[in-house]
Amino acid sequence: MTDSIRILMCAPDHYDVDYVINPWMEGNIHKSSSDRAVEQWNKLYHAIKDRAIVELVTPQKGWPDMVFTANAGLVLGDNAVLSRFFHKERQGEEPYFKEWFEANGFTVYELPKDLPFEGAGDALFDREGRWLWAGYGFRSELDSHPYIAKWLDTEVLSLRLIDERFYHLDTCFCPLTGGYLLYYPPAFDSYSNRLIELRIPEEKRIIVEEPDAVKFACNAVNVNHTIIMNQISESLQQRLTNVGFEVVQTPLSEFLKAGGAAKCLTLRVNEPVLESVHASTPVESRIMQLQGHLLDAGVMNKALDMIVENGGSFKVLNFNLGVERQSTSSAEVRVSAPDHDVMEEIMTQLIDIGAVAPPEEICDINVEVVQQDGVAPDDFYVSTIYPTEVRVNCEWVSVQNQRMDAAIVVDPNAMTAHCQLLRDLKLGDRVMVGVDGIRTVRQSENRDQRNGKKEFTFMGSGVSSERRVELLVEQIAWELRQVRDQGGKVIVTAGPVVIHTGGAQHLAKLIREGYVDALLGGNAIAVHDIEQAMMGTSLGVDMQRGIPVSGGHRHHLKVINTIRRCGSIAQAVEAGIITKGVMYECVKKNVPFALAGSIRDDGPLPDTEMDLIKAQSHYAELIQGTDMILMLSSMLHSIGVGNMTPAGVKMVCVDINPAVVTKLSDRGSVESVGIVTDVGLFLSLLVQQLDKLTHPYPLVGAV
Repeated sequence: MTDSIRILMCAPDHYDVDYVINPWMEGNIHKSSSDRAVEQWNKLYHAIKDRAIVELVTPQKGWPDMVFTANAGLVLGDNAVLSRFFHKERQGEEPYFKEWFEANGFTVYELPKDLPFEGAGDALFDREGRWLWAGYGFRSELDSHPYIAKWLDTEVLSLRLIDERFYHLDTCFCPLTGGYLLYYPPAFDSYSNRLIELRIPEEKRIIVEEPDAVKFACNAVNVNHTIIMNQISESLQQRLTNVGFEVVQTPLSEFLKAGGAAKCLTLRVNEPVLESVHASTPVESRIMQLQGHLLDAGVMNKALDMIVENGGSFKVLNFNLGVERQSTSSAEVRVSAPDHDVMEEIMTQLIDIGAVAPPEEICDINVEVVQQDGVAPDDFYVSTIYPTEVRVNCEWVSVQNQRMDAAIVVDPNAMTAHCQLLRDLKLGDRVMVGVDGIRTVRQSENRDQRNGKKEFTFMGSGVSSERRVELLVEQIAWELRQVRDQGGKVIVTAGPVVIHTGGAQHLAKLIREGYVDALLGGNAIAVHDIEQAMMGTSLGVDMQRGIPVSGGHRHHLKVINTIRRCGSIAQAVEAGIITKGVMYECVKKNVPFALAGSIRDDGPLPDTEMDLIKAQSHYAELIQGTDMILMLSSMLHSIGVGNMTPAGVKMVCVDINPAVVTKLSDRGSVESVGIVTDVGLFLSLLVQQLDKLTHPYPLVGAV
């Protein structure tokens, strides 16, 4: 017997499954055999007593789960942190456990009453004493971990539980003597699994498969090189034996009905203190504010779900509900995360939905100076498509040239801020870093605005292949006509499929009738449009008969050669060589176009910009001030355009491939729609629908 190990247990005099507070209790209310439970507990008691000192706390009537002493608290040296139970069904146990701790000479620390922490069920010391593993997600809150680190003067590593079957850390995680770890990885999120792998060498990690995990194989009592546990598979027993452990199996089926096994029934009360280990926890907490129609628009739920799904925890500190239909609400939420990187990810996502730190916390701008041309500081804030404001000299300043995947450069003297691509950063630029002092500006929409009739407003975000294309085209036509007649700007980015599917004549008509203000594409759309205009083929296929023509595979090269001889597309039009088509109409109607080259281009045409950086800049220049973009079967160029386009621009993505449409339309913008259909058919229907619209919208400001 090892005198140095002391374990607290509680006899099952009043044990039963009286309620449901975990998935294992479902269907087991009052189905536990009292006699069998006593028999199984006694076997466990004697198995432990043969190897350690067992002390008993007096069971109390009315508190059937007191038998699970692991949840009494957490002990290190002479200090004990008392549990704060999450469920009211167990909260009555707290004073009895507190009385025992105090009677046995422990200094008892008590968490705030509204901060759940369920003791050694959710906090397990590394058996070498190097750190404390602390779980959160179901019963214990992440915010309890800094208290524990301070009171017990130990390093705390936070692990998030994500499988409700394993609601306590000790149900799926068991540190063992010699630095070994017995655990079930699917019970944890990816961050926690990475943390485990960083701290525990692969040869020390003993992974439990699900059949053993659901029998609570990890809920084991480790006394030196002995592991006392519920019944397990032969293969797991052999793996434990192979690394030097004696495995003692004892049936605990009656306690499994309540969601517990060997470890749950015990609490080690003499955890040793290592002088070299001191308080440390990477847990961070921040306060964020939200304002708007938080309930109506679902913003509050979205924010809280976002925090939890990314591995954080929250507490709503204040919530002021708007008292009238048009009133906005406000909330103040404390966000906690297991480390700085997780906090930064959560903050970035919260900023995207309009959350912001309290103004008094972010008066000074958070910037770093660029030390090398074209290179941002390590922690630079990456911009999104949404209108953004940054804190400059204690005032909010709107960011200009809004686009995604850029840095934000601030000039405190001029009180300005703008998005700038990495390659355009210059030595001395002041770049926003971190997430402090940044907010996105979202239009607040109340119930009436969301549910009201919107006959000719743009459809919501989504992808459609099942809805009738004609109905979507009708709505797009109305919007296109409205933009044109109110002096707005429409951009088309198109691929060569537009030409191959017979859409050239329809796109040309849109340009001719003033619906297109700029065309963005690559070398190929221009080449094949001109090939069709000059030779009646596209990729050598006769567009009238749909069959390849003899020598047609050389047509596009002949076209390229001809245009190169002329010097440009415009000069070919002026010379009468090009007499119809998309590029012809662009020249005749003075519609600017930008053709971005690629490594696969033949020729290229003299108008094709083969310098990628210059092509991107030309695209960005043409996109400025755009109200609507049609993305027609060109994933490569459309993605580029999407990255340059701020929120609020209406976008229509058309492609025959559903995956392409989903990728292009899923930008987080509520004003984008995807249509899975043949692009030639789409353009044909769009032109037909526009022809039916005989009454233009009144000009803005017209009486």
